[in-house]
Amino acid sequence: MSTIQKTGTAIVIGGSMAGMLAARVLSDYYAEVLIMEKDELFDKPGDRPGTPHAFHPHRFTVRGKMITERYFPGYEEDLVANGAPTSLNKTVYNQNQYGSVVAPYPRNDIKFSRAMLEWVIRRHVQRNPCVRFLSRHDVIRLLTSPDRSAVTGVLVRERGSSHQEEAFLADLVVDTSGRFSKLPQWLTELGYEVPRPDLLKANLGYSTRRFQVPPHLLHLTDKWDVINIAGQPNAGTFTGVFSFIENNVAEVLLYRPGGHFPPAAAEEYQQEIARLPSPLIAEVLQGLEPITSVRSFRVPELYRHRYEEMEKWPSGLLVMGDAFCIFDPIFGQGMTTAAIEAEVLDACLKERQSNPDPQFERTVLSKMQQVIEPAWWLNCATDLQWQGVEYEGAEPLRGIALGGKIMDLLLREATITQNGQLYGLYWGVNSLSRSPRDIFQPQVVTELLSASEEGKRLLAEVLGEYGQPLAEILEDIFPFKE
Repeated sequence: MSTIQKTGTAIVIGGSMAGMLAARVLSDYYAEVLIMEKDELFDKPGDRPGTPHAFHPHRFTVRGKMITERYFPGYEEDLVANGAPTSLNKTVYNQNQYGSVVAPYPRNDIKFSRAMLEWVIRRHVQRNPCVRFLSRHDVIRLLTSPDRSAVTGVLVRERGSSHQEEAFLADLVVDTSGRFSKLPQWLTELGYEVPRPDLLKANLGYSTRRFQVPPHLLHLTDKWDVINIAGQPNAGTFTGVFSFIENNVAEVLLYRPGGHFPPAAAEEYQQEIARLPSPLIAEVLQGLEPITSVRSFRVPELYRHRYEEMEKWPSGLLVMGDAFCIFDPIFGQGMTTAAIEAEVLDACLKERQSNPDPQFERTVLSKMQQVIEPAWWLNCATDLQWQGVEYEGAEPLRGIALGGKIMDLLLREATITQNGQLYGLYWGVNSLSRSPRDIFQPQVVTELLSASEEGKRLLAEVLGEYGQPLAEILEDIFPFKE
């Protein structure tokens, strides 16, 4: 096995999970990796000012966990050592408009706050001799070659340094600065034509409160993994989610798209929990001690940038994570997508070692867009069911109405029949562990639609509208790669 010859410098803008994943990958190919982070990084877990959404629940899906474990071996053991609980064999309660599914959680996944996860991963990164953090540094702009065809570094200003600026040169710059990324502005100022992003005007809001579990109720932490009471678009109800993080702390989330926001006042918050379609969360909360105020966060719109469609793109520049696309947080897909993007970056850098690609950056962006596509489509298919949610993009979403109906019928069939295989398929696709193609294939769709009179009518309508065999219809309207 050949050894990679590491040379040059890479700069990562932003020290979030996406940034640290990127830095870990880059450290295998570059002699030096600098992470420019605008916030101060403390020596204990804490929410950073630059991540106002960090207080709210975060999780990896199974796929995200596996990738992160490969890049940061032992990170889950570190979480456990700092009080994070396991999910293994604890009860998962999922309720939707068709009923509920209750089962023990089959895997040894670890639950955490985002602050704890970032702190643990950052300690792993800090032990990497190739990587260096520069905290409290704002990136002012990109540095380029005279003809602006290549990015050659960044101009930064250290906070509190009386506006003194410093140039850092690099062979590759990766923007992982999240939802506050200035990349569209920087590219425009450099003379590049940046396409408008696709927008899902979800107008969503969520509110979270944390509770301490007192000693006499610690049996709850052994019993429950998560209680998820899904909001119902037709009824306009909130989604409520109860789960645990480290050190016997429980967190409760209320959420809804469409502009009807959950309350931030404590008394009203408790009232809305009591109004959920199931009383289970309200019952479990009895006796738990609130240790925070109710904290709210709102997201007017989700976006997906289309950088891979630009006529020109500078060499030496890439983008990952929320700087590329943000998702509805209720699905827990953001960190997993960033981890998959890190895998893509790794594979492309490895390929470049033996097969140099003059269009390397554009190739990476296109492959990352293929990663983003399924999660973005699933977000749109689900959120567009809510009144007040709108989509705005250069092209219409392909198959979104039909796909949403099929997904809903799958959920109904799995719930009513308590079919674990179907339910696993539904969640496997939504957690990005399986391709949507595993649902939108002729055999699965035919069996699913044939299971109910509503499904039979839908199948007849689709076949009549398109006048093609079902296999050709599904291949044509659903854009997912295998």
